[in-house]
Amino acid sequence: MATHTVSVVIPVYQGEKTLEVLVQELLALGHDARTPGGHRFEVSEVLLVFDHGPDGSAEVIRRLAEEQSVVRPIWLSRNFGQHAATLAGMASSGGDWIVTMDEDGQHDPADLPRMLDVAMAEHAPLVYAEPTNPPPHGPVRNAASKAAKWLFVRVLSSGQVPSFESYRLVLGELGRSVAAYAGSGVYLDVAIGWVADRSARCPVRLRQEGRASGYSFRRLLSHFWRLVLSSGTRTLRLVSVTGVVFAVLGFVLAAYYTLTRLTTDQVVQGWTSTMVAVLVGTGMVLFALGVIAEYVGVAVSMAMGKPPYLIATDPERGPLGRRLNDAPLRDSRR
Repeated sequence: MATHTVSVVIPVYQGEKTLEVLVQELLALGHDARTPGGHRFEVSEVLLVFDHGPDGSAEVIRRLAEEQSVVRPIWLSRNFGQHAATLAGMASSGGDWIVTMDEDGQHDPADLPRMLDVAMAEHAPLVYAEPTNPPPHGPVRNAASKAAKWLFVRVLSSGQVPSFESYRLVLGELGRSVAAYAGSGVYLDVAIGWVADRSARCPVRLRQEGRASGYSFRRLLSHFWRLVLSSGTRTLRLVSVTGVVFAVLGFVLAAYYTLTRLTTDQVVQGWTSTMVAVLVGTGMVLFALGVIAEYVGVAVSMAMGKPPYLIATDPERGPLGRRLNDAPLRDSRR
């Protein structure tokens, strides 16, 4: 029976305090491991994608790469965000399967064998972790995350993906293909949903994070807006439907006021209703134009060739890492 090779991709932004423990847990799933269902597998590589965080993650990555042969550092040219860093790691992987997980320790590597069993049992190229306990965040963020996922599944996704998490197992060739063609600003799970014919879920229990979350409210809102823009033209259709509803409502009110004036002596006072209608209508028009402009902006960024990520060399190993006292002495002429 052939052994399944697994590439683990971890985008690193603030992993100084959590990376070492997480990598040690992954190394325990090394050679000749077996899933509960009897499938042989091994974690053949751990790709740590440095996304230029504010802490000392870079030094930790360098040290882990020197100590462990399975650890492969991936250096980005600047901060691109979690999804872009994940795509960079997926593009650089070589395993039969790709596992993506967070750096903060809330995802337990011990769940990886069961996710592989689910993929084999359901013949699914994509398996999402399904938390059985609330995420280790505040109640407001958990509620907002749940609402965003509900909106995506019920309104925006057309049933492509039943649920999504950053802890996922995806077939290697599928993940590398997505990383090759996904454009700038595309939400990763939406891109995977375009090509995966089916997905499955594996129940897991989330652990406490080893550090405070690096996501501010502004970044979370930007994350959600990227999800909306990547979900196709359904948002534009919703805007169109809203415009039709307001137009029909306007015709109904116009007919009502006309009949009231013709059949009764009542004079319809229209200043307040007119101002409300103008303000609401103008607001809806501006909102629709804003949504369309966002779609145009995404298209322009892709047409201009804006890359979703750029893999570079380790700054300490390239020209930027050369110190003055490291330069070779040269003979000077007087």
